[in-house]
Amino acid sequence: MKPRVLILGGGIAGIAAAMKLCAAGARVTLVESRDRLGGRASSFFDAKSGLWLDNCQHVTLGCCDSYLHLCDLLGVSHLIRWDDEQYWVEAGGRTTILKPAHLPAPLHGFPAFLKAKFLNVGEKLRIAAALAQLRFLNRFNHEAQTFASLLDELGQHETERTKFWDPIIISACNLTPKRVSALAAIQVFQEAFLAGAPASRIGIMTVPLGQIYERARSAIVESGGELLLGESVSHFDQTTATLSGGHMLAADAVVCALPFEKASMFADDGLKQLDPRFSGMARMTHSPILGVHLFFDRSVLTLPHAVLVGAETQWLFRKDDSGRVLHAVISAADEWMALDHDAIVQRVLRDLLARFPAAANARLEMARPVKERRATFAFSPGFESLRPATASESGDGPFLAGDYTQTNWPATMEGASRSGLAAALAVLQHRQKGRMRRTQD
Repeated sequence: MKPRVLILGGGIAGIAAAMKLCAAGARVTLVESRDRLGGRASSFFDAKSGLWLDNCQHVTLGCCDSYLHLCDLLGVSHLIRWDDEQYWVEAGGRTTILKPAHLPAPLHGFPAFLKAKFLNVGEKLRIAAALAQLRFLNRFNHEAQTFASLLDELGQHETERTKFWDPIIISACNLTPKRVSALAAIQVFQEAFLAGAPASRIGIMTVPLGQIYERARSAIVESGGELLLGESVSHFDQTTATLSGGHMLAADAVVCALPFEKASMFADDGLKQLDPRFSGMARMTHSPILGVHLFFDRSVLTLPHAVLVGAETQWLFRKDDSGRVLHAVISAADEWMALDHDAIVQRVLRDLLARFPAAANARLEMARPVKERRATFAFSPGFESLRPATASESGDGPFLAGDYTQTNWPATMEGASRSGLAAALAVLQHRQKGRMRRTQD
């Protein structure tokens, strides 16, 4: 008999769990409060432009094995555009292309780094010495300190922090080096930057993110399951979930793939008292991201993307072939959240025009800022100890999925994918153990 599994939450973690369970023959009911799948990594219809726009630009890397496996399961791997080169653009427009050489890691990035125009000789020497040390650090020994503190120990000056360390870490961890745990920052360099050319490749979806989840719908239905969109959960325990309208759903297992604040809020009170995994969630916090969609009357960006050196706007992404449509990303955007539409657009345009002066001839036809106040968890020192395991000590559930769980990754699509796949595996293992116990009895 097919196991019945309730999945609460239709973000990447919930989708990954659903795809794995459906493939294993489970009958899945997935509940999602929005009218679409994808959670924070999805799209919305913008009536003014008539387009589906991503909440924010999401990027994968070659080292993101679990997310790429999920893309294979969804049949969307061919929709990823891979960039081997990174384009770092300074004020005035001077551009450095960081392109990997055909050398073993970590030497693959060395030739391009030596030629980097935005760094002087002293900055390159200090950065290279720090990278050499980061490669061999046990990152878990540095969880309790900030990355800024570690950079102090590694002899990094303010100029190389502003030009090099900040753009990478703020974008990857969604916190400034002064706030982020060194554990998370070290991992970024060990897993991607220093791990070899394939690991550091940048992958970007060529279609709105909302389109890539359609296979999840059909997989759930074809396996005899059900997709409940626009339905909110008000309560759950090991085997049931109650919807906001009062209807109760029952299953053999529950996978909670809700954000940590909702998981803590809606979990059964008795469950929270008995299951220590929920205690740390109350102390978790968020970090915001701001995405700004820009539409011009002519081409302003011929590069596929640009890292803006020394700017408040960290990245620009070209969203069409002509370079008229751009997406600007500001991570760790706490100071931007109180700004109105016009103030946000003016600050982004200032950064853009300082680095692409020719864009001054273009007319901005439309801008659409998107504030994600709860974009990611805040991986500050002490966060690692708060992360809950996928399964409870008893193994009876509920099973937790979400990038905030014990994934050994920062707040990324890779972490969410890992957690969803791990939750599905835990459900199947629990099911198998139950069968074995019944056979023995």
